[in-house]
Parts: sequence; structure tokens; C-alpha cells
Amino acid sequence: MASSRPNKIRPIRKPIMNKETSEFEPCWEILKSALTDIHNKNASRLSFENLYRASYKIVLRKKGQLLYERVKAFEEEWFRDHVLPPIAELVSGNLVSIALLQMPGSSPHERRQTGERFLRGIRSTWEDHNMSMNMVADILMYLERSYTAESRQPSIFAATIGLFRDHILRNNLGGPSEQLDQPFVIFDIVNAVVLDLVNMERDGDIIDRNLLRQITSMLEALYETDDELENAKLYLTVFEPRFLSASQAFYKTECEKLLREGNASAWLRHTQRRLREEQDRCDTSLSILTADKIAKVIEQELIVAKLNDFLAMEGSGMKSMVDNDRHEDLSILYQLISRVDKNALKTILQSRVMDLGLEIEQALKSTDFSTPGAGAEAEDAAEGGEKTKVQPLSAAAQQTATAIKWVDDVLQLKDKFDNLSTTCFNQDIVLQSAVTKSFSEFINIFKRSSEFVSLFIDDSLKRGLRGKSDEDVEVVLQKAIILLRYLADRDMFERYYQKHLARRLLHSKSEIHIEKELVRRMRAELGNHFTAKFEGMFKDMELSKDLSENYRDHVRNLGDADTKNIDLGIHVLTTNNWPPDVMGRGVIQEDGGRADCTFPPAIKRLQESFFKYYLRDRSGRVLTWVASAGSADVKCVFPKVPGKESGPLSKERRYELNVSTYGMIVLDLFNDVANGESLSFEEIQAKTNIPAQDLVRTMGSLSIPPKSRVLVKEPLSKNVKTTDKFSFNAQFVSKTIKIKAPVISGTSKVEDSEERKETERKNDQTRAHVVDAAVVRIMKQRKELTHTQLTTEVIGQLAGRFKPEISMIKKRIEDLLVREYLERIDGETAAYRYLA
Repeated sequence: MASSRPNKIRPIRKPIMNKETSEFEPCWEILKSALTDIHNKNASRLSFENLYRASYKIVLRKKGQLLYERVKAFEEEWFRDHVLPPIAELVSGNLVSIALLQMPGSSPHERRQTGERFLRGIRSTWEDHNMSMNMVADILMYLERSYTAESRQPSIFAATIGLFRDHILRNNLGGPSEQLDQPFVIFDIVNAVVLDLVNMERDGDIIDRNLLRQITSMLEALYETDDELENAKLYLTVFEPRFLSASQAFYKTECEKLLREGNASAWLRHTQRRLREEQDRCDTSLSILTADKIAKVIEQELIVAKLNDFLAMEGSGMKSMVDNDRHEDLSILYQLISRVDKNALKTILQSRVMDLGLEIEQALKSTDFSTPGAGAEAEDAAEGGEKTKVQPLSAAAQQTATAIKWVDDVLQLKDKFDNLSTTCFNQDIVLQSAVTKSFSEFINIFKRSSEFVSLFIDDSLKRGLRGKSDEDVEVVLQKAIILLRYLADRDMFERYYQKHLARRLLHSKSEIHIEKELVRRMRAELGNHFTAKFEGMFKDMELSKDLSENYRDHVRNLGDADTKNIDLGIHVLTTNNWPPDVMGRGVIQEDGGRADCTFPPAIKRLQESFFKYYLRDRSGRVLTWVASAGSADVKCVFPKVPGKESGPLSKERRYELNVSTYGMIVLDLFNDVANGESLSFEEIQAKTNIPAQDLVRTMGSLSIPPKSRVLVKEPLSKNVKTTDKFSFNAQFVSKTIKIKAPVISGTSKVEDSEERKETERKNDQTRAHVVDAAVVRIMKQRKELTHTQLTTEVIGQLAGRFKPEISMIKKRIEDLLVREYLERIDGETAAYRYLA
């Protein structure tokens, strides 16, 4: 049996979409009303909870896209109806003329007032819009979190805040104006007004900095698109390029004006002030993002563009700054140039050092050294003598004074630039190296620099350090080492210094501990090989001192009556350590033998006694007396002059006369000459065998200076000739007991041209041996080398002593090839092989 189910009619379900649609509109009306209140600044009566719930319902019903579009459409309409009209009223024809056309008739005050009024309108509109969009973003927070995040669209805040960019700043207000043929947008006016205000401030006017900062902050908050990329801020993409371009034109014009005024000092201070002003402007008015970029513009336009022109200005440029010690200007210059490129400053400093160095050399030629005030005092002046009127300096003393002045001037120039480096250039290592290079160049251009430096040290150690403080001694030692560092031909300096040091040591002209300290510093600076001979000289002096004391004890023990009257001080010198001039190796007779003078019998007996004592423990040694290097204290007795009843001549007079060894030999001859008799120059030379040149100087020291005129020369003249005759000066009188006969010889005088050539010839011979040794040493180690490689290594090895010329190296290599130390490699003309 079939059963039937009753038919039941069910109610029709309401579609869900209709419910969603019906709920959107009421919610949107609530939100729309809230947006209106927010823009009208009536948000205090709104309920954030209700508004949040309304947007939440819309998004929950999948209507986020519609809500997003409705909000944007509402804001666009609001801009069109309520925001743009007031802005359009601000954009008057006068504003366009002032900002975009830059009408020349408008005053700065008028331009500032009109521009600031416009910017305040923009600022007010922006602040209202920014505040409103922040509140809108708050009530649409759920839309932001859900819909925009999932759909990857710009945030509702970015989309609505960007409307200010699109509908205000980029609005062209309907196209071209009456004043302008081409269209413009409000952003163009904003930029023009801001740039005009900046230029006003640069010209000294006072502007509203806070207003400018608020406008630039607005531009930093707006982006080219709603994506809000960090490098797409309107400040960076639109305003900053125009600001930098306008600044470039402004500073270019300003630089040309400064150049026309022709005052480098004013340019320096103006540029420094502009850099500070722009930094301050970026900190307070614009944006810190622009600080480095505007600094680059100033550096390019005010510093780099016309740098050489400013530095070359007469009376105020670099030359004037250095010469007149304008430290403040140089400090500013260094600060400015350090921002760009130091090469210009380095080049000018090098050039100025060279010019001043060459001026020192030229000044020597125009300086009168004939009086002691112009240079150093005459060498070996009488000690303890009474003051007399100033006598003109001898030619040798003038040349010595020339050398001392040259070195003093160089040291003063060095001190000047050292002071500039410390005071103005922050001890910049690049500039210090450049200055040092220039000093070395001009010092070594001067051919006599090695000789002059040695003379300066000789003069300082011989005259100026007795009784000085340790600080003064340290200054002299430092100056000596500084000068030595600059010299390229150090082997020439070594040759001169060895000669001058020998004279100081033998005549006790300096403090031995200072001499040793200076040599110790030379060794630290240049190595042991440079000071080996100097240290050997010190050792000889120390051993000689002990030897002399031991010999005196030996003589006392012998009881020899003859030798007790003579106190002998012996210096036993090693030949290789002492210069040839001091050792007498430079005095050669015509037959090629050595010139040995004839000593008095008493001295000969003393010599033989010393020989026996010396050779007692030193068999095989050979000693040679060097009379040219010694000195003697001779006790002289001048008898009463007959017929004189009063005055000094009426009684016997006793003096102690300090003379050279040659002088002692000559004076001994006159012990056997009767009163009224004389000896001719030829007779004296025949009896003493003293070389003619040395005898002329010896006789001059005993017969020409009034203070030591113990011999009378006939005829009376200032020069000694071979035809002169000499007799005992019985009427000699002196106010002092101890008398020093001045050394007429040029002990430390500057060499003349011929002597200089001879010294260079001897030095070249020594250099040839040094180059030979260097080539053999290198080839022995390397076995085979090309000519270029060998030349480079030789120059490198010898750089510490001197800079060998390429021609000399080539010549020495050829000589070694002939002597079969080297051979050419077959097939290679410019390569060599060492032959064992």
C-alpha cells in the first residue's frame, strides 16, 4: 500500500547579497557624514567605536574595494569644491609675476610679503589635510589591515594624502595665464617662492625660516606616487634639483663678482661664511638631506672654478699669504682646499719654497760681507785681546760668513714652513712631504750646499756652544740633522765634515761630548758606514790622550833634564780615518816625495824619545810627524831696550805665544840671530824645509797682525813675498801675557772655484770605486742582469750616499768589462754576466 507524504510549502530564503548591499549604504552614510565632520573640524562629537564598526561591517561583507573607491572619490570632490578655490585665490597675477616672471620692479619687501602669504595658505591647507587624513586612516584601520594589505594597493592614508599632490601641487588652474604663454602648476610657484626667499636671505634679508621648514617638510612627506618609494620624495625629485641649479647660478655670479674685487682674503672669508650659512639653512629651513649637495655646489663654484685665479692675485694671493705670515688666511685656505683637492695648494707651496730658496742664493750675491756685522766673525780671532775698531773681514772670512748666512736663511725658511704646517695646515702629511721635496730640490740645486752645511755645523760647534744650556745645544743638533736629511751628495758632506771635524778635534775648538752626540745622531740617520771614520777619529783622540799622559810619566821617571822643559802632547792619528789635508798627504814636493820639515834639535831628541817609548809595545808601526796640524805654546823673553828709562820697553817682558808647529820652528831660528840681523824668506825656507805656501802663512801670522807681531818684516806690507826679510821685534809690547797668533790659513774657508773643482775630482774618483764595488756586489749575488736592472739597483743601493749619474754607472760597467769582472751575454748587448 502506497503512502503519500503531505506537501509542505517552505518560505523563500532572502538572498545574502541583498542583505550585504542593504547594509553598505547605511554604513557608508555614517562614514561619509564623519568625513565631512572631520574636514569641518567637528570630529569631537564622533564616536570612534561606531565608525570603526561601520568600516568593519563593510569590509566583512567583502565591500572593501567599494569603500576604498568611495573614500577617494569623496576626498577628490572635497578638494575640488572646498580646498582648491581658496588656493586659486592666492595665485594672483601679482604672485605669478613676482615668482615666475621675477619682475624687476618689485621690491624685496613686496616679494617677501606676497610669497610668504602664498606659502602660509599652502601650509594651512596641507596641515588641515594631513590632520584629516590621519583621522580618516584611524577610523578605516580595519580596511587598512585587511583589504589594502591583501590586495597590495597603497594604503588609504597614502592614497588620500597623495590627493594633495595631484589636486593641489600639480593643478594648473586651467592652463596658461595672461602673464605666461606656457602652462604652469602650483608646484612651480611654490618652488619659485621658496627659492626667491632663500636668495633674499643670502642677500641679508630676514625671512620666516619656520615657514620654509614647514613647506619643505611637506615636500618630504609627499612622494611621486602612492607607492611612497624613499628616493621618490617630491623634495628630492622636484625641489632639490631646482634649488641646486639655482644655487649654482647664484654662486657662479657671486664668484665672478669676488674675482673682480681682487681680494683673496675677502674671498676666503666669504666662502667660509657661505658654507656655514648653507649648513645652517639646511639644518633649520630646508632639509639635512641637501647639506652635502649644496656644499658640493659651493665647493665647485666658489673654490674650484676660480681657485688658481684667486691664489695668483697680487698683494693678497698665496705668495702674499706665505711671505707676510697671514696665518689666519692660510688656515681658512687649507680648510677650504681640503674639501676639494689639495694638489693646487701643494703645487703652489712647492713653487713658493723653490722661489724663496733660490732668492736666498741670489741674496748672497748682493750682500756685503766685508764687515763682521754682515756675517760671521773672522776665524781664530785673538783671544783675550782688547777691543779695537772693527776691521774689514778677510776674503776667507767673508766667504765663511756667506756660507753661514745661506744656512741660517735656509733654516729660517724651514722654521717658517714648519710653523705654517703646525699653525695653518694641521700638519698635513701630503703638504709636509711636498714642502720637504722642494727644500731638498733647491738645496741640492745649490752646488755648494754640502760644503756650506758642514761650515755651518763647524761654526756652531766651534763658537757658539761653550756655556750654552742643554736646550740650546739640542737646537743646534736638530738643525744639523735636518740639513743633513736634505742633502743628496752626502759623500761630499762627509768629505768636508771630516776635514772640519779634524781641525776642531786637534785644536780643541769644541766640546767632545757634543761632537759625539752629533755623530751618534748621524749614525742613527744614515747608518754606520757614514760615521765610521768620524768614530775612528774620536777613538784616536782618546787613545792619544792616554798615550800622552803615560809618556809624560815615562819622561819624569827618566829624569831627563832636556825633556822636562818641553811638555809634549801627542796625537797619534790613523791615516785612513783622517783627511789627507790634515795628515799632510796633500803636500808633495816637485820630485814626488813628501815634504818633511826640519825640526829644532831639542824637538828631534824629544821625537826620538817618544819613538822609542811608542815602539816598545808596538812593533811594526810607522809614525810620521805632521807638522802642519799641530800647535805650540812658546815662552818668549823680550829684553830691555837700551836707552828706554820708562814704559814697558824699559824692562824685560815675558809672554806666552800660541803658534802653529811651523811657527814654533821659525821662532826657534831667531834664538841664534843677533840683534839687528835678519833672515830672508829663502834662508828660513832652506833651514826649515817648510813648504812655501805654509811658510808664507806662518810668516804672515808672526809679522803682520799687530797683536802678534814678534817679527819685523821688511818691507812693511800686508802680504808676505819670497823676497822679504825678517828680524826679531825687540820693541814688541802686549797688554796680555798669553798671545794667540791668528791662523792666516783658510782652515774652514769656503773653497774657491779651482779648489772646488779639485775636491769634486777627488770625490768623483772615490765615487768611481764605490760604484765599482756596488756593481760587483750586485752581480756577484744576481749572476746575470740586464743593463737597466743593474743601473736601477746601483742607484737604489747608493741613494743613501749620493745619486750617481747614469753616465758614470755606464762608464764603470765598461771598465769592469775590460777588467773581466763582467762579460756581455752572447746575443744580448744590454745584459751582463758575473765572472767569478
